[in-house]
Amino acid sequence: MYALGRQSFLGGSPSINWLTDNIKAALVTNGYTPNLTTDQYVSIIGGGNIVARSGNFASKTDTNGTANAANVTWPAVSGPTATYVVIYKDTGSDATSPLILLIDTAINLPNTPNGGDITIQWDSGANKIFTL
Repeated sequence: MYALGRQSFLGGSPSINWLTDNIKAALVTNGYTPNLTTDQYVSIIGGGNIVARSGNFASKTDTNGTANAANVTWPAVSGPTATYVVIYKDTGSDATSPLILLIDTAINLPNTPNGGDITIQWDSGANKIFTL
C-alpha cells in the first residue's frame, strides 16, 4: 500500500472512504517507478504510463478493515505492456486522486494487451484486495 494512501484512510488529507468514494484501478507500464513512501496522486504516474483505467469498483465491502469489491474488467485493451495494477480514489482529476495500492506481483502480470478484455479476480482469501 502507498503510505500516504494508508494515512488518508486514517483521517489524513485527502480522506478516502472505501465504501462511498469512486475507487478505480489502472493498468500501468514499467515507465512508472513507484515510491510507496512518497507517491500520493495519480499524476505522479504520468498519463503515458497508464494503459487503461477501470470503471468505478462495484459491490465494495470493508468488513473488519478488509477491502473487497467485484472483479474488474477492462474491455478491449490495447497498448504497451502493463506491469502494475494501481488502485486509487478517482476525484475527476489525476492531480487530486490519491493512490491507494500498487500490485506488482500477480498471475498474468506483466500483461501485454492484445485487444481483448483483461479481468482481475481479487483474492478470495482472508485479505481480499487488502487489509488495513
